[in-house]
Amino acid sequence: MTAPRPPRTGGELVVDALVAHGVDRVFCVPGESYLAVLDGLYDVRRSVQVVTCRQEGGAAMMAEADGKLTGRPGICFVTRGPGATNASAGVHIAAQDSTPMILFIGQVGRGDAEREAFQEIDYRRMFAPMAKWVGQVETAERVPEYVARAFAVAQSGRPGPVVLALPEDMLTDTVDAVPALPVAEPIETYPSAEQMGALGEALAGARRPLVVVGGSRWDADSAKAFERFVAAWDLPVVAAFRQQDRLDNAHPCYVGSLGVGGDPALAARVAEADLVLVAGARLDEMSTNGYRLLAPPVPGRQLIHVHAGAEELGKVHAPSLAVNASPVGFASLLHLVEPAAAVPWSAWRADCRAAFDRWQQPPSGTERLDLARVVRGLAERLPGDAVVTNGAGNFSGWVHRFHTYRTLGAQLAPVSGSMGYGLPAAVAAALRHPERVVVCVAGDGDFLMHGQELATAVLYGANLVVLVADNGMYGTIRMHQEAHHPGRVIGTDLRSPDFVALARAFGAHAERVETTEEFDGAFDRALASGGPALLHLPVSPEALSHTRTLSQVRAAAGG
Repeated sequence: MTAPRPPRTGGELVVDALVAHGVDRVFCVPGESYLAVLDGLYDVRRSVQVVTCRQEGGAAMMAEADGKLTGRPGICFVTRGPGATNASAGVHIAAQDSTPMILFIGQVGRGDAEREAFQEIDYRRMFAPMAKWVGQVETAERVPEYVARAFAVAQSGRPGPVVLALPEDMLTDTVDAVPALPVAEPIETYPSAEQMGALGEALAGARRPLVVVGGSRWDADSAKAFERFVAAWDLPVVAAFRQQDRLDNAHPCYVGSLGVGGDPALAARVAEADLVLVAGARLDEMSTNGYRLLAPPVPGRQLIHVHAGAEELGKVHAPSLAVNASPVGFASLLHLVEPAAAVPWSAWRADCRAAFDRWQQPPSGTERLDLARVVRGLAERLPGDAVVTNGAGNFSGWVHRFHTYRTLGAQLAPVSGSMGYGLPAAVAAALRHPERVVVCVAGDGDFLMHGQELATAVLYGANLVVLVADNGMYGTIRMHQEAHHPGRVIGTDLRSPDFVALARAFGAHAERVETTEEFDGAFDRALASGGPALLHLPVSPEALSHTRTLSQVRAAAGG
């Protein structure tokens, strides 16, 4: 007969539930409101790593990136009030990027609720627009139930963030031991045989089909099945905004990506397509160029939309065929859609690919440090499983255009366009995959949003390299400012610290790289340093974007 377990505190029950669901890492900034959870984590410190971060936004972004890499909810703990508001940036990323994540927030004691107690916020109201579910655990006995539900909601359908508030006094309540509930697994949805048949018939009748791939819940097997399918049909495939790693970019069927600063020739190809198959993506504003590439509600050509979230189908665009299926479920049945012996669009697909190959070639430039040549050279040198991260800003255009993503999980970039994401994501990637090369590309404004997480990288020995492209401005906003209000520049100039001295002060290897020719050697030394490293890349303000210089933007605006 099994001896009964001793009573447990609410905090211990939270930890028991996390362990039962296979959690091996949590990201946090400690707070007194959830000390009982921290105490419970002490008992499992050999199996669950606690990564202490320097700001809650960075912690939440690390958890979100970990969720992207594993397909399981990334876990973040923060304290109430300012901790929760700081973490909201990571929750918003998880929402728009469809990433499974659970944010646990220490809450005021139940007896002080609704008195505007110290740092009190109603999290149901605060997070309702961006989380899939927001709950508050009022009794310790229900902790296993709430945590199991959080895992189920976060990772099923269209994945996203869940927020659970944990009242401080609930966490210290002692109750009879409550066993953790069974591990919540994602619920896969599958297309019907009729839908797969309709897909085959639609493709067979097309002349210029195009596939848009993106979204979350892809795994290695579904990505390979998808690759076999598009190869068999010789279909041109474009990636949704910042989701370029769903198909090997070296594959002849891959023809580019949608989003800000994309190839105009690719946009024209989308306009020419008579059938668009969307596999997993949402067709968001950025991927559709402000909803102009595929105008809602009826896009004017056959649209087959496959998505794990039923609520996404018909939400903006009215599809000819709506398929509620997860990428795993959809890919598992693609072998049923057999192509004809020959398809009429192979030359068109080849033209699309040739245009992409031309787009990836760096244009001639006169800058001492040419970001196009740096990124393209890096793409040719990095191993195929390298992870490249970035936040938001014009600098990211060079990465999205000139880098080549070879495998699933190689790109960590916020679809939400949140600045400061690259470094926290790189820390999460380096901890999750210490065997892989991890490179963060940041702008000067972007880096200092969460540059303090370099201390976290040093503390945990996260082996990563940060490239800081420094043009002394918030480049994206300056570009819009120059275009719309020529000659009226205000609020976009930056004066940054000595990034090399700053990184060395944290304990990282750091160098300043002033020319394109110096980069390879500096990068090799950064990799060989064996720990966090930073390369400061000062670039001319003229290098405003990967498509236009500052002078060209001004001239076009009549400035």
